[in-house]
Amino acid sequence: MADETIGIVGGGIVGLATGREIALRRPGTRVVVLEKEQRVAAHQSARNSGVVHAGVYYPPHSLKARLCTRGRAMLRTYCQDRGLPYQECGKLVVAVDRGELPRLERLLENARANGVPGVRRLDGGAVGEVEPYAAGVAALHSPHTAITDFPAIARSFAADIEDAGGEVRLGFPVTAVTRLGGGRVRVASGERELTVDRLVLCAGLHSDRVARLAEDGDEPRIVPFRGEYMTVSPERAPLVRGLIYPVPDPRYPFLGVHFTRRVDGSVEVGPNAVLALAREGYRPADVDLREVARIAAFPGAWRLARRHWRTGLREIRGTLSVRAYMKAAQAYVPEIGAGDVVRGRTGVRAQALARDGSLVDDFAIHRAGAVTAVRNAPSPAATSSLAIAEHIADTVFETA
Repeated sequence: MADETIGIVGGGIVGLATGREIALRRPGTRVVVLEKEQRVAAHQSARNSGVVHAGVYYPPHSLKARLCTRGRAMLRTYCQDRGLPYQECGKLVVAVDRGELPRLERLLENARANGVPGVRRLDGGAVGEVEPYAAGVAALHSPHTAITDFPAIARSFAADIEDAGGEVRLGFPVTAVTRLGGGRVRVASGERELTVDRLVLCAGLHSDRVARLAEDGDEPRIVPFRGEYMTVSPERAPLVRGLIYPVPDPRYPFLGVHFTRRVDGSVEVGPNAVLALAREGYRPADVDLREVARIAAFPGAWRLARRHWRTGLREIRGTLSVRAYMKAAQAYVPEIGAGDVVRGRTGVRAQALARDGSLVDDFAIHRAGAVTAVRNAPSPAATSSLAIAEHIADTVFETA
């Protein structure tokens, strides 16, 4: 119906891309994005590494792999058309010892299965031709992995929505969702209300909370993890040309610290991954006792902790000590040490966790009647945002 109202909860990059897609796909549809903050892209969309991923890591045929491949191409074109930053600085995934070579080979097979453009294996000598100060016995080179400015892209998506006749309503924290007769949905923020024909939940760090308001169940549960970055001094930043990443270790739940060039020319190291004690716990001192109680009451959190407590202790040491933080990073770029960095920004990752303690890896998007919920949208969600938006719009408008 051309006169429908579609509400979208969440003004991050996925919610805004979805609002844009629906507004352009269905002219005449009223699109209203509801964002609790006074600006768009206030949390994960603005506090990530700025990397446009090429699809090296994701299991072939997964939703992540498919949407990352399409989304990267769409984002590149969008940035070119809008004059937004998009620099193909390339990525090296470095094996620092021979024990990592089998995993590197499997990663190469994975990347090729996902159609990662130009990916190739480099032996030790060739590593230095791409990154002269990187150390390793071999590496994968993904030359079309890029960096961009995701907050700027999110703001551009918001402008697209408004240009198409939609609205981005700021300062609207959702406190209630009520399913009404006739398939409509009422969304409330205190005394303020909006009634819509269909509702899309893209609430990021609060995705499980908002989904529960919409009677969408309790799981997966979001457990917040703080990621802390170090900023390399301007004098040492030229030692890193692009992106230098570790080979993922399947025994550990997170990737590990890496070197990332930003579009402004700065270089960061990180992030680590430390349990946050608040949904927006950007500082160690940020503690929400209700959130702590929720985490403690969830069996999945205890099962995760039992499996990975050693990793957790190592990450905490990195939080307490810059020297400890940089010890692992120096395996990849030995010339950059603790004296060459200062503590930088932080982000909080919305990690979806199952009751058995396993991390939910793939994108999780489903529809229940008039409500479509994005229950998990981790990296590469920003890279994939335009393709995720297509997928969400298909889900919203599919016939039952």
